Amino acid sequence: MKCNEIDINPANPIVMGILNATPDSFYNQGRESSLDELLHNAGKMIDEGVTILDIGGQSSRPNAVLVSVDEECSRVLPILKMIRAEFPRVLLSIDTFQSEVARLCIEHGANIINDISGGDMDDAMMDIVAQYKVPYVCMHMKGTPQTMQNQPAYDNVVKDVYDFFVVKLQRLHSKGIDDVMLDVGFGFGKTLEHNYQLLSAMSSFLSLNKPLLAGISRKSMVYKPLHANAEQALNGTTALHMIALQQGASILRVHDVKEAMECIILHKKLTESGKTLSSD
Repeated sequence: MKCNEIDINPANPIVMGILNATPDSFYNQGRESSLDELLHNAGKMIDEGVTILDIGGQSSRPNAVLVSVDEECSRVLPILKMIRAEFPRVLLSIDTFQSEVARLCIEHGANIINDISGGDMDDAMMDIVAQYKVPYVCMHMKGTPQTMQNQPAYDNVVKDVYDFFVVKLQRLHSKGIDDVMLDVGFGFGKTLEHNYQLLSAMSSFLSLNKPLLAGISRKSMVYKPLHANAEQALNGTTALHMIALQQGASILRVHDVKEAMECIILHKKLTESGKTLSSD
């Protein structure tokens, strides 16, 4: 698929940089940041090679307190406007499940809507996306941020998430929305084992013919097996990013752009070398 003439596919993976405009993010990068600090972080990510900046004004960590449309807009609109003015060519994504936030942000220059609920938390979201004809990231989440980690259970997590996407894609297509990216939702209503089952089988979602987004960066699926914390999880994140790329991810959603770009470069080199060897 194309987004503002940028081709998004597994052959040329790209990086989506996380820009948190929230006071309670699970990882401290961006926490309590001023507008100047957020703008500086945006510029740094762009210099390091980011293609999309994903701006979030509502924490989605487990048990996060939900904020109103007005509060979320007061967090994201000022930085959205500043980035759009300072960096007019960068793609801007808004991480929201509230349709009114999505609408206002699109009208102020957002290119993509990244919805952790796949439309389940606001029935009007898909209609807004259809009306404004913007690409949509559809993520799987079991429950809500307040309930998702209360003993999540599946018959088969890979099949259940796959079936979820089949239904969502049918609904999106019925509304004329075909520019869709899929996010299996690591950490959103999944146990540690569920997360690794999804990662190991991520390539099975390629049959849905939509770009896959991997949101692994510094999450508990990285640091818990290492007996570490989010601040210590960069090396583990990079290791899992390489696996996600090998499984067909088109987009890495990350806190650390430079390291993710390095991972993409090395993965491309590995892939090219494999093709050369097989053709000899």
